Amino acid sequence: MKKKTTIYDIAKELNITVSTVSRALSGFPAISDATRQLVVETAKRLNYSPNKLASALKSGKTFIVGVIVPSVEAHFFASIIHSIEEGLKDSGYRIILYQSKESLVNEVNGVRTLLEAQVDGIMASMSLETDDVSHFEEIIAQNKPLVLFDRVNKQLRVPTITLNDYQAGYMATQYLIDQGYKNIAFITTVHQIKIFNDRLKGYKDAIRDNKLPFSEDNIILGGLSIKDGRYGAAKLLRSENRPDAIVAGDDFTALGVIKKLKEIDETPPKIGVIGFANEAFSAYITPSLSTVDQHPGEMGKACAEMFLQMAGQLNPYDSIRNIVLEPTIVERQSTGNTDAKD
Repeated sequence: MKKKTTIYDIAKELNITVSTVSRALSGFPAISDATRQLVVETAKRLNYSPNKLASALKSGKTFIVGVIVPSVEAHFFASIIHSIEEGLKDSGYRIILYQSKESLVNEVNGVRTLLEAQVDGIMASMSLETDDVSHFEEIIAQNKPLVLFDRVNKQLRVPTITLNDYQAGYMATQYLIDQGYKNIAFITTVHQIKIFNDRLKGYKDAIRDNKLPFSEDNIILGGLSIKDGRYGAAKLLRSENRPDAIVAGDDFTALGVIKKLKEIDETPPKIGVIGFANEAFSAYITPSLSTVDQHPGEMGKACAEMFLQMAGQLNPYDSIRNIVLEPTIVERQSTGNTDAKD
């Protein structure tokens, strides 16, 4: 195997000291431009690549950030990851990605693995099972930046980037009411996650503010998936007080609802359906799915900016900011917009 070029080889080639090579490669201001150029050109000619581990040990930084998400299969989280990478790249940071797959155990293991990898900080969106946040407290204890996005926990005094989820739930319900629907149901997760609780509260308040009848039977608590959407819709349709519209906890659940409704010839907008997240598929299914856009691009960009601010502070938690993005409705065929185009 060919021996890897070191700074000692460059120094020997140019007959200069190792410290001069090191300073030239790191941009030390006392080194002349001519010497720096000569060292850089020689390094390229000899195929030198810096020892990042050694640099990390010296500087105390790896320039790697851990990102934990429930799933990369969702376009929403994939878009956030893409925006985080774009927001960090000019500062030299790269990311290590870890999926919790909606499991607290996986999430705990993810935090442990990333900390053992000596990441400079972590950005995370919590799993549906997360009710204990002690593993996140370990990040704070190590004085490393922790940024929570989308799914957060107020027990942790850390910066957050979230959607106005109460407003999202209210808007989705109000939109259905404005389309003429009167008996609106809600399918969401049984897990006590803040964003889903806030959306449910928004739904209830919109029903109340419009003086429509409210029934607990119209709320289905279960999971968030295509399977759960099918199950929830079937249960609602067996009710004596069948709804004429359904708010689904996310677009995958909404897709399951639509599949079930089509099976029984109640294809939307006969029964209206709206979801959350504006997943990539939502514009291309039949009928196309009305949804709440959560602006993942903006969320990812804000995460990157927040991390860089924290990384530049002696104490990352000197200034805690909580950024709240506003939702928007995307109107499509599942709620009666036959002219909807994307």
